Amino acid sequence: MRDLKQTGFNDRITAQQDAKKALLAKFKPKPTVQDPEFEKLAEKRSAEKEAQRQQFELEKAEQRRQKAEKEAARLAAEMAAQDEVDAAKRAARKERKQLTKEEQKAARDARYAARKARQR
Repeated sequence: MRDLKQTGFNDRITAQQDAKKALLAKFKPKPTVQDPEFEKLAEKRSAEKEAQRQQFELEKAEQRRQKAEKEAARLAAEMAAQDEVDAAKRAARKERKQLTKEEQKAARDARYAARKARQR
């Protein structure tokens, strides 16, 4: 086969290297142009995220407050019910003691009357 272009070995090697460099240059990252509004947009986004986070924190605090109020109301109702039960128990105990005191007085009076009867 005849060489029509009259190129030598070194010329072909150089052309191959240039083609390879050009191919690799396609895949290299190109320098980007920074958008002048990028900083403003980033600040705006961060401000929106901060506002959203604060809103979420407020909602969470409100939920905790409501939960604490419900728990306090439940505890107050529970304590009131316990106080009623305790008051009923105290009243029953006082009534039993009162009956016992009356029974003791009746027994003491009976002994006193028996002693008086023996002395006569």
